[in-house]
Amino acid sequence: MVATGRVDTASIVIAATPGQAYGAFASADALMAWLPPGDMTGRALEYDFREGGRYRIELTYRSERPAGGAKTTAGTDVTSGRFVSLVTGERIVQTVEFDSENAAFSGEMTMTWTFEAVPEGTRVSITAENVPSGISKVDHDAGLRSSLENLARCVGTRS
Repeated sequence: MVATGRVDTASIVIAATPGQAYGAFASADALMAWLPPGDMTGRALEYDFREGGRYRIELTYRSERPAGGAKTTAGTDVTSGRFVSLVTGERIVQTVEFDSENAAFSGEMTMTWTFEAVPEGTRVSITAENVPSGISKVDHDAGLRSSLENLARCVGTRS
């Protein structure tokens, strides 16, 4: 795959501390409580939350599937990657690769989560770099927003 260079971003302010928002990544159970967007469920197949640690996650559509199916099978998206940098309460940098035979989903995407204290709580921002060309911007934006809304419900409230 040729690197797309595309960058997608999203953010939300939640009524929680940066440490609480960061803590939502600390275990597979905590992550799966909020990460699956929209009409999806998730499970961690592997999860080692430390710098250099690897993870593998499966997201499954409950009903509505994207046009043309999902990235791994007709109803699932499986990703794997590693945690590049963890700064407690401030930032998480991770790589993401889709398990897919479709070249449009190949390549390594980098996702950076930041947690910034603001008067209302914490601004949680996500920046996805080198987004695979097979992921539509509209769908990715909706998925990022949905996950952030889920995070707000799990650790605080939206401001």
